[in-house]
Amino acid sequence: MIEHCLLIDFSADRGLQEQLREALVSSILAGRFIPDEMLPSCRSLSEQLGISRNTVSLVYESLRDEGYLVSRPRSGYFVDPQYAQEECTGEAPIALGTQDSAAAPDWGARFRLHPSELVAITKPAQWMNYRYPFIYGQPDVTHFPMEQWREAARRVTGGARDHHWLHDLVDQDSPMLIEQLRSRVLPKRGILARSDEILVTLGTQNALSLIAQLLVSRGVRVGVENPGFREAINTFTLQQAEIVPHPVDEEGLVLTPASAACDYFYVTPSHQAPTGVSMSNARRQELLQHAIIHNQIIIEDDFDSETNIEAYPRPALKASDPGGRVIYVSSLSKALAPGLRLGFLVAPAEVIDELRALRRLMYRHPPANIQYQMAHFLAQGHYDSFLRRCRDHSAYRWSLLREALERELPVCRCNDSRATAFWVEAPAGVDTQRLAWRAAHSSVLIEPGVNHFLDATAPRHFFRLGFSAIEADAIRPGIRLLAEALDKELGRSSQSL
Repeated sequence: MIEHCLLIDFSADRGLQEQLREALVSSILAGRFIPDEMLPSCRSLSEQLGISRNTVSLVYESLRDEGYLVSRPRSGYFVDPQYAQEECTGEAPIALGTQDSAAAPDWGARFRLHPSELVAITKPAQWMNYRYPFIYGQPDVTHFPMEQWREAARRVTGGARDHHWLHDLVDQDSPMLIEQLRSRVLPKRGILARSDEILVTLGTQNALSLIAQLLVSRGVRVGVENPGFREAINTFTLQQAEIVPHPVDEEGLVLTPASAACDYFYVTPSHQAPTGVSMSNARRQELLQHAIIHNQIIIEDDFDSETNIEAYPRPALKASDPGGRVIYVSSLSKALAPGLRLGFLVAPAEVIDELRALRRLMYRHPPANIQYQMAHFLAQGHYDSFLRRCRDHSAYRWSLLREALERELPVCRCNDSRATAFWVEAPAGVDTQRLAWRAAHSSVLIEPGVNHFLDATAPRHFFRLGFSAIEADAIRPGIRLLAEALDKELGRSSQSL
């Protein structure tokens, strides 16, 4: 009987109606019902599953209203004939993995690119299962303003408003979101821009990809920070750019004799990725003047600007750019909810026109409902309120982690940048990949730093500690366990000498 195929989990967070509906729809679409076979009655199915008769009745009625079921007077509910078993026609599909190997194409020979072979910053998919996740780039979801986000969704989808988000915007963005960015978000970073100088993207990474495809090609030289943001560097590498590494000190990127030959610079002046250093005013002016003299373009990734916990954060580099040499990239969702994938970029109008046309060929525009929802979220002040709370939480955790590092790991060094992660230098000879492996056995998750470097012989004794996803009261015990792992690693290192 069909009720044996329906599983209800009473301990799940999902409602019983939702679970029953999903199970029935799956069974219908899989053709598990025989034509003209009546479904179990509401009373029978409710008794079999141990749920209320009303729950079954409501699910049956909703499926009937949507065309999955038909009701017959004095007979009950039946699957609509178009979904019944006998309507399934054609040959059975070939199961994946059973194709004739001789007939299978050689996909590897067809690939123009091999992105999977690039060095990347990898993180465990199940990082949330660690008790002490010192991971960067993941927020504390308990602080997400769910009710305010739902309110913004209701404003978009409810009432008699014109439902613009239901239409294909072709290559345009939500005018409301563009205005919120222009009048509320950008001025806080010292940036004044017209509406035609702003483009919405699927996050920062997508913005960088669009820029790279438009401007970068074989032989183009891109100056980057070393250590740096690997995902951005990989994006330029895929366009066959010549990557020119630049060292980073306590003031940010350091110009070198090789800088003059660069066509572009990719920089993270707000908080350098991954060290967290904020580029000094003197270094910013030096970079801008260098770009003017050598006719170069600067791509500014306003890394960590959403959650900047500095008392007096510096304006964006773009704010000091009178000639339009800086392309500004930022995120709206990194601190709020990275899964939203919503960002934007600012550039001269002629650049935006080409980027917009390129974006149209890829995916036309970011989902309109999310754009309008974010616009209302901004307009109602919920975004600013969330960021204020987020900065308070970050500042508190920053101080806890700083204190724990000083107490438990005095042999390590880290700077005082007010970023949402600490870049830590362990004693020379420590391999932080081994340290990460050892710490993981105590459910402590850290990020080895070696993959952030571009050197052929990259230093292996750096690592990054994020604190946005870990509970505040777990910071001290987590660092204590990390210190124990480091002691064991130091003992191993001394024995190998």
